[in-house]
Amino acid sequence: MFEYKVQIKGMACDMCEAHINEVIRNHFNVKKVSSNHKTNIATILSEEDIDEEKLKEAITGIGYDYMGMTKSTYEKKGLFDLFK
Repeated sequence: MFEYKVQIKGMACDMCEAHINEVIRNHFNVKKVSSNHKTNIATILSEEDIDEEKLKEAITGIGYDYMGMTKSTYEKKGLFDLFK
């Protein structure tokens, strides 16, 4: 699974976060997406690669500024991982 951190400029409130989350869910097969207007970051968890150009188009298409993205491998931490 992959974790994407997407820098988005223009989010000002909870409703902006909801718009970003909705457009990402509608354009990509994701496990989880959450946005934060205070940090200007959307975090996406996906088992599939996300095409950066399509993501940029989706975000700018609803009026926000796409500022870049980072990708890393994500491993879900379970309860028993705390004791390792």
